[in-house]
Amino acid sequence: MLAEMRIQDLGVIDEATLELHPGFTVVTGETGAGKTMVVTGLHLLSGGRGEASRVRSGKSKAVVEGRFEGLTGSPAAVVAQGAGADPEEDGSLIALRSVSTDGRSRAHLGGRSVPVGVLGELAEQLIAVHGQNDQLRLLRSTEQRAVLDRFAGEQVQDALAAYQRVRDQWIQVSTELADRTARAKELARESEVLRLGVEEITAAAPQPGEDTELVEQARRLADADQLREAATGASYAVSGSPDGDPEAPGALGLLGEAQRRLAGADDPRLRELEPRLTEAAVLLTDIGAELTAYLDGLDADPAALERVLARQAELKALTRKYAADVDGVLAWAREAEDKLAGMDTSEEALAELAHRRAELAQELAAIATGLSARRAEAADALAKAVTDELGGLAMGQSSLLLTVRPQPAQPGDPLALEVGGQLLHAGSGGVDEVEVLLVAHDGAQPMPIHKGASGGELSRVMLAIEVVLAHSDPVPTLVFDEVDAGVGGRAAVEIGRRLARLARSHQVVVVTHLAQVAAFADRHLVVDKGMRGGVTRSDVRTLDEPERVVELARMLAGMESTETGRAHAEELLNLAENEKHDWDLTGKPRPARRKRA
Repeated sequence: MLAEMRIQDLGVIDEATLELHPGFTVVTGETGAGKTMVVTGLHLLSGGRGEASRVRSGKSKAVVEGRFEGLTGSPAAVVAQGAGADPEEDGSLIALRSVSTDGRSRAHLGGRSVPVGVLGELAEQLIAVHGQNDQLRLLRSTEQRAVLDRFAGEQVQDALAAYQRVRDQWIQVSTELADRTARAKELARESEVLRLGVEEITAAAPQPGEDTELVEQARRLADADQLREAATGASYAVSGSPDGDPEAPGALGLLGEAQRRLAGADDPRLRELEPRLTEAAVLLTDIGAELTAYLDGLDADPAALERVLARQAELKALTRKYAADVDGVLAWAREAEDKLAGMDTSEEALAELAHRRAELAQELAAIATGLSARRAEAADALAKAVTDELGGLAMGQSSLLLTVRPQPAQPGDPLALEVGGQLLHAGSGGVDEVEVLLVAHDGAQPMPIHKGASGGELSRVMLAIEVVLAHSDPVPTLVFDEVDAGVGGRAAVEIGRRLARLARSHQVVVVTHLAQVAAFADRHLVVDKGMRGGVTRSDVRTLDEPERVVELARMLAGMESTETGRAHAEELLNLAENEKHDWDLTGKPRPARRKRA
C-alpha cells in the first residue's frame, strides 16, 4: 500500500506530506485549492505523462515522492528487484518522480535512477486511479468489453490470448495468400530471374576465394622466366655450380672451407666458432633445397596460363552481374535460393496456403465461440453484481444488463470470419460487441446507459461498476477522483458507505466534495489555499476530530460557523462511525460513537 506521499512545487502546492490510512482516506478542500494536484501526483508516481506546466510558478521542478509498504513477496517486489531498487531498512520502498520546467522528467526507485516506464510497471501492481475521464471512457463499446473481460478474469483472458495468437497466424497466412495470388505474374518473372542466376552460378561452380587465388597463379605463370632466373641465381649463390666448378663454390662451399680452417686452428677461441658455422651450413642447405623444389614446380606452360586467364574471365562475368567478388556471388546465390523457396506461385503452393488458411479459420471460429460463451456467462454475473450495488446507491428500482452479441462483418471486410454460419468481424478483441444497458425501473425498456441515466445516476452506475471491478482488482490501492460528481442527499451517503466497505479489502483514497462521503473516511485530509508573502500557496493537513466537524459543516452548505451546520456534521460522523462499527472485520465490538449534545 501507499503509506505516504510528499508533493513539492506541484501546481499551487508548495510542499505537503500526505500520510495515507491503510483503509479509507478522503481528500477535500475548496474549489481551486489544489485537490486535483493530489491525483496528479499519483499519476506521476504511476509513470504518467509529466507536463512542465504543472511545475509551480517560479520553481525549477516539481517533485512527487511515495513510500510503499508491505511489498514483500508481491509482483511489485519482483518489478522493484528487476530494476535494482534497494528497499529501506523497514522494508518499505521509496519511489520518486521529478518534472522540470524544460519538460525533462526523471524517475528513481529505491535510490536508483530508473526509466519512467519502471514506475508504470510498479504502479500496475499497486495503484488503480478511477476518475471522471474513466467514466466517460466506459461509455464506449470497446471499453465496456474490456470491463467485462477484466471482471471475468482468467477464464476470458486465457481464451482471448489463444484467440489473438491464432488470429495473428490466420491474418499472416491470409495476407500471404492474397499477396501471392495478386502478384502471381510479377513473382513469376522475379523468380525466373533468380532461377536463371542460380543456374548460371551453379554451372560455373566458383569456390570461395577462387578469384584471389587465380590472380596469384596468373602472375606466376606470366612471370615464369623472370622468376626462374631469380631462383636459379639464388640457388647458384647458395649451393654453387651444379657441375662442381671450383671457381664457383657458392656459400655452402665457402662455409665448408671456413669450417676446415677453424677446425685446424690451435686457438680454442677460434675452434669455438666452428659449431656456429655448422648451424649456418644446415640453414643454407635447407634454403638450397627449397629453391630447387621451387624451380622444379615452376610452370612456364603457355596453355596453363591461358586456362587461368579463361577461368578469370568466367568469374568476372559473374562478379559483374551479381557481386563485387566471388564470395559475394556465392552469398547472392544463397539468398536467391531462399527467396525462391518462399516465392512458389504454383497452383500446388497456393492450394496449400488456402488449405492452411481454412484450417486456421476453423480453429479461430471455435476459439471465438468459446470466448463469446465465457463472456456471456460473465456478463450475467457482472450485471447482477452491479445491480446489487445500485440497490445500495438509492437506485433500488434500477437494474443493469450486459448484452454480448456478434459483430457482423461489413461487405468487403478483410477480417470477415465465418462463425456458426454467420460472417463476423474478427477484431483483435474477438467477434463480440458488448453493450451496457440500464433498466430505470420495472417495466422500462433497457437503454444504453448514456441515454437511460441522468448525470447523477450515471455517476452512481459508474461507481457501482468500479466498486464491483475493484473487488476483482488485485491492486491494493484504489483512487477515486470525484466519481461522485452530480450526486447528493441519500445517494451521497450510500456512496460513502460503499467506499467504506470497499476499504475493508483495499486501501481507498477519494477526492470528493461531498460531506456524506467524507464522513465515512478513516482519515480526513484537507487541502488549504491561502496567501503567504503575497503568493498563493496550498498545503495538505490531517484533520483531528473537531476540525473534521468544521470541514464537513463547510462542505454541507458553507455552515462551518453555525451550530446547525456543526450538528449536521456531527450527525453524519456518528452515522458513519456506527455503521463502520457493524462492519468490524476483527469481530471485536467497538464502543459506538456517542452523540454530541
